[in-house]
Amino acid sequence: MGEAVEVRPGRDADVGAVATIWREGWRDGHLTHVPDALVAVRTAESFAVRAGDRVADTTVAVVGGAVAGFVMVAGDEVEQVYCDRRHRGGDVANTLIAEAERLVAAARHERAWLAVVAGNGRARRFYERNGWIDEGPFDYPARTDDGPISVPCHRYTKRVANR
Repeated sequence: MGEAVEVRPGRDADVGAVATIWREGWRDGHLTHVPDALVAVRTAESFAVRAGDRVADTTVAVVGGAVAGFVMVAGDEVEQVYCDRRHRGGDVANTLIAEAERLVAAARHERAWLAVVAGNGRARRFYERNGWIDEGPFDYPARTDDGPISVPCHRYTKRVANR
């Protein structure tokens, strides 16, 4: 698409946009692929609260002055990667995953990892195109206020630093 993408640390002013992108993207990739109990607790309010709580871990992609996507990195885990629907298939996702890899390497980790819901074929193909390796299925403990909910996922890894 050739869109100019700027990445920068997330700010409190970005929370609303991040929450909206996160909720829409999560629903697109997860409905029918995760337990109903998780769908029930992933309300619009829950995404707003979680986005606010995670500003320090968030990097946003900005296109034309608006938040077009974001990534959250915690240690060696790339926890969330989402693009606004209008920017899917363009440069935003590639820019975000490259930035996530850079952040993991900058934190002195040799490998990055992430979990992809087993039924989310679009995301799985994206990571594979970007050099991530599917290490197979595992149950990811999705955090909720009532404790973790086990979600069938695939663990993807990528070497991000040479040691």
